[in-house]
Amino acid sequence: MIRNSLFALIAAVLLSSCGGYTTHQQGEGDTVAFKYATLLTIVDYDGYSVATIRNPWKEGKILHTYVLVNSNEKQGARSKGQDTLPSPLGELEGATVIHTPIQRSAVFTTVHCSLLMTLGCGEGIVGVADSKYIKIPWIQEQIGQGRIVDCGNGLNPVVEKIMDIKPDAILLSPFENSGGYGKVEELGIPLVECAEYMETSPLGRAEWMRFYGRLYGQAERADSLFAVVDSCYHSLKALANEAGEGSSVLFDKMVGSVWYVPGGHSTIGQMVQDAGGRNPWADDDHSGSLSLPFETVLERAGECDVWLYRYTSDHTMTMQELLSEYRGYDQLKAVRTGLVYGCNVETSLFYEESPFRPDYLLSDFIQILHPEITNLPPLRYYIKVNPS
Repeated sequence: MIRNSLFALIAAVLLSSCGGYTTHQQGEGDTVAFKYATLLTIVDYDGYSVATIRNPWKEGKILHTYVLVNSNEKQGARSKGQDTLPSPLGELEGATVIHTPIQRSAVFTTVHCSLLMTLGCGEGIVGVADSKYIKIPWIQEQIGQGRIVDCGNGLNPVVEKIMDIKPDAILLSPFENSGGYGKVEELGIPLVECAEYMETSPLGRAEWMRFYGRLYGQAERADSLFAVVDSCYHSLKALANEAGEGSSVLFDKMVGSVWYVPGGHSTIGQMVQDAGGRNPWADDDHSGSLSLPFETVLERAGECDVWLYRYTSDHTMTMQELLSEYRGYDQLKAVRTGLVYGCNVETSLFYEESPFRPDYLLSDFIQILHPEITNLPPLRYYIKVNPS
């Protein structure tokens, strides 16, 4: 039975390396039920799990397959003279074996640093990349004290520093047509490709915390936290639905010569819908952002009731500063009526929290788009822009 199970696992991985979806026949393992995540599949076996990440940019292809081996059960099996675990990595062609729970990790993104701290695994972070973008005070303190190593630029990290800290795994974000991860791939350290940002729903993205919980031996804690997020999100959505149609909203601002607005199928687009708001691009089928000239934005969204934008600054931006950035902003209805809200990502934890706590962000949206709703916690990320 053990030998058959191993052969089935190897066959499944070989299928994934050829670009097809990994499939498991009934009875071979227990498939973890995901409510919203569409890019992630996990099947539990005796002593290990197989996690498959679908490629979000190539339909029908696999981005990565992982075999999560429970180290505790592995040790127990060996003490009994048994071998109930999958073969070594060399025999699994295309899959990455990760011994769980991960004890030491290099984390290249601020959002995953934040999640690991929430799951009680922060002490295991031994390295980070792009530390200037990590706004978590504790992480910065640990870097200052030399307990966490700054490995440099996330796209081109200093491999010698990574080798020195000896992480069990490296958490990083994949990108379309990135060409791989360079010398980091040659280190023999498992690379966890954090592709949850490509999910098309806020709860789908947040549900990936259940995968990370399994990596760090915190599956039960992660499952419980997601259940809270799920419940809070739907309670807020029901509150907004009861309030009826809310305000129309325009997002973000000019970056160079273009304005990026959320597509109709983006996570922000869905959250606006869940908040009862009106998105000028609700009929658009893009799951990411649209890159538009100012004139197009003005024509389609210039009369939006509310304007929400993000910015980076060491102080709270005023309306005067905002208008000085681009002369066309004063043509927006929200500017004339004073319904402009800014989110300073330098001083708030917007990027650290909201991907895995979309209920926090939804609460902000509902309060702004439904000013008649007054029984919610204070705004967490957005602040109404002061005229002067």
